[in-house]
Amino acid sequence: MTPDLPPSALRLDVDRQALAANWRALDALSGTARTGAAVKADAYGIGAKVAVPVLRDAGCHDFFVTYAHEAADILGLVPPHEISLLHGPINEGVAKWAHETGVRVVINSLEQAARWLAAGGGRCDLMVDTGINRLGLPLANLGDPMIARLEVDVLLSHLASADEDVALNPRQCARWEEARRVVPHLRASLANSAGIALGDAYHGDLTRPGLSLYGGVPRRELEGRIAQVARPMAAVMQVRNIEAGEGVGYNATFIAPHAMRIGVVALGYADGFLRCWSAGKGVLLRQGRRLPVLGRVSMDMVDVDLSGADEVREGDWLEVEYSLPQAAAFSGLSQYELLTLLGDRFAR
Repeated sequence: MTPDLPPSALRLDVDRQALAANWRALDALSGTARTGAAVKADAYGIGAKVAVPVLRDAGCHDFFVTYAHEAADILGLVPPHEISLLHGPINEGVAKWAHETGVRVVINSLEQAARWLAAGGGRCDLMVDTGINRLGLPLANLGDPMIARLEVDVLLSHLASADEDVALNPRQCARWEEARRVVPHLRASLANSAGIALGDAYHGDLTRPGLSLYGGVPRRELEGRIAQVARPMAAVMQVRNIEAGEGVGYNATFIAPHAMRIGVVALGYADGFLRCWSAGKGVLLRQGRRLPVLGRVSMDMVDVDLSGADEVREGDWLEVEYSLPQAAAFSGLSQYELLTLLGDRFAR
């Protein structure tokens, strides 16, 4: 018998109550529209198998993923018809798998429409490009006979700049409304997390937040409504005493100005704690006390100043300062990057 694996030196604490509360807050802001959830990229790094049951129990019935393997990970947690593949039937294998499982595909092009119909067709979603120029059917193709053969559940588009007050937002909204008049469909969806804050005109029948479910605040209107969900934790592997003049980490970018007590922590850029958090920026927390990073962040470890935490010993846990709006402003990373960079070595 293979022995059980020991606990990881990294863990991601997920506040399930905050996650559910964020969904309910976004649902309330969505007015009469139903509120779905983007759970792609392993629920933005939170862990789809952790997040989906919480969101389901809060009342969510529409889940958006990117690839078939992401849908497969949550089959059994929610009914297949509540899962949509945003990248659609990118090949015949995906079309066949989705048709057989009942997972909805999002059609993004005439080629994907043909592929879906060849696999047997059935209910699907349709993405219309209204100005972001990524995936999505051009407005000029909406009248194609191939599109008329589709059984469209959700007619989607995606906002390019919902986190900003720019003229593109109302232009995209108007184009989306134009598509709604042309293509028969059951429901229509435009707003992401930031789009929800733009108001009723953007809500349609279904909103599909992602970032704000997990603690992100892309617009001021959401401040005070969205709670922190993810708290990365890392164990102290070693406690050291160094003398004045000694260097810390690669290239000795930090030189101790006096004798110091430092901790070597199991956290590095392979875990998403990038070098932008090196000395002068990065901070770990111990029961609310800020412990500055010393020297450069390495692949698997980082050093911190334990001068303000005399009680810390090897094996103790430190928290990464990860309130997303503040961490983004501090690091220069986007709130999306902060979440999705969290590595697989975190036990969730």
